[in-house]
Amino acid sequence: MELSYILDILGIKRRRFFYLLKKYREDPETFSIGYSREKSTRRISRKIEENIIKELRIEKSLIENRDMPIRSYNYSYIRDELWSKYRQKVSVPTIIDWAKKHNFYFPRKKKKSHDREVLTNYVGELIQHDASTHKWSPYVEEKWQLITSLDDYSRNLLYAEFVDRETS
Repeated sequence: MELSYILDILGIKRRRFFYLLKKYREDPETFSIGYSREKSTRRISRKIEENIIKELRIEKSLIENRDMPIRSYNYSYIRDELWSKYRQKVSVPTIIDWAKKHNFYFPRKKKKSHDREVLTNYVGELIQHDASTHKWSPYVEEKWQLITSLDDYSRNLLYAEFVDRETS
């Protein structure tokens, strides 16, 4: 029988086949392909669970604060916080699963597709100015204005500045 035929029937790769063959030749009487894990997979410790919930609560307080321009969780940020504060490595999908299980998950809202229509033919022909007022940080009491200028053609941000209050 050809090896490729055997591999195809067994549904394994060459490396796995020769590993099993070696194990068989070492002790044919007790050889088995049965496998059981020593510990369960996909488990995280109770301490990691608690820290995930703690960080999700902090984020939720920011999301629910209408003065803040935050409307959804940044799960990568939570992962980074778990590492920097607690030295706990957790994947983003795990954090999202825990957020869903404990009602901290906000599904992303479908945004209308925005077709950007360039109104100009050259860089610098039209500069779009915009300003928005928000409480940009949870560590400040007052709202700040962010003033920005964008080049319509290149969409490059030309200017951005925080100011105490909007002026003409």
